[in-house]
Amino acid sequence: MTKRINYFSIAPQAIEILMQQENYFHQQFSESQTMSMIIWELVKLRVSQINQCAFCIDMHSKDALKLGEQPERIWGLNAWRDMPFYTEQEHVALAFAEHLSACKSVDDAMYQQVLDTFGEQAMVDLTLAINAINSWNRVVKTFKPKVGSFTAA
Repeated sequence: MTKRINYFSIAPQAIEILMQQENYFHQQFSESQTMSMIIWELVKLRVSQINQCAFCIDMHSKDALKLGEQPERIWGLNAWRDMPFYTEQEHVALAFAEHLSACKSVDDAMYQQVLDTFGEQAMVDLTLAINAINSWNRVVKTFKPKVGSFTAA
């Protein structure tokens, strides 16, 4: 395999912007009345599954476990619609994440369901967070850091 460049060292200012975005989401989802850190991690993990991003699947599975997520919910995430483990809020967030990740237009019914479930601020944050993980997946799939090389602080 061709040796890939270290995108962190080549473009540190650009990566810092992405990291600041992650810090923003962490704060927003930590403080939200309608959203949670667990939902955010499930969304990141599910989108990473869709995009087949091994590095991100590894990282977000570990991050979810550190937050206290149950292993069964991580294992079952690929079939979340048929598993009894997920809340209605999680169903809405996961469906929205899958929909946006497929680059589909959001119809009025889905828009209203997400808005009614999470409220305005969390809907905007969730939309941007879904965009962010899709972006991270594409960066990682291009530069291919070693799976398991990320350690969360």
